[in-house]
Amino acid sequence: MDIIDLKAVRDAKYSKTPYDFILGSDFLRADAIADVRRDFPSIAKPGYLTVDEVDLHGRFKALIDELEGPELTEELSSKFGRDLHQFPRLTTIMKRSQPKYGAIHTDGPSKIMTMLVYMNDDWQQDDGGRLRVLYDDKKYEPYAVEVPPTMGTMFAFLRSDNSWHGHRPFVGERRVVQVAWVKSQADVERKKKHNKVAQFLKGIFKR
Repeated sequence: MDIIDLKAVRDAKYSKTPYDFILGSDFLRADAIADVRRDFPSIAKPGYLTVDEVDLHGRFKALIDELEGPELTEELSSKFGRDLHQFPRLTTIMKRSQPKYGAIHTDGPSKIMTMLVYMNDDWQQDDGGRLRVLYDDKKYEPYAVEVPPTMGTMFAFLRSDNSWHGHRPFVGERRVVQVAWVKSQADVERKKKHNKVAQFLKGIFKR
């Protein structure tokens, strides 16, 4: 793996409270960060876009290939004790965040696991946009863990009915790649279609 350091997954602390998740740092190799930063897609639209909707090139494209490859899936399968190879993947990318993002949720039941890889050079404590592992769907505090969205931070969790997470509002550039292992290819296609419609409506209503 030229860009991903799988040791970050192996070394990440595994937590089971309030649900199964890992949080790690240095997921991206230090000698690849400058190139990944340079090749991050130029995205004007807010929200998550599928990899089919953006221009992937250079070292960032190589990163996406590694994220979707069997080596990472194998490492996560070993870490979480669940075979993820049978599940198709949906990869999405976000560059720009809006105030409405970050509402507390669990992820939909079609998802098995979600991994987030953050790519921001710096993040101030009071800026919002710091993902929190939460105990319920009603409040952002107390929280089990707060995830800094800084370069090379990795957060992954098994989806469940209580996998509550969210972040306080943030407006501006917030670079993150999300990889979701989902139950079926039909779920992947449905989510891609839904995302295209959502992006189309955002273009019409400018939101």
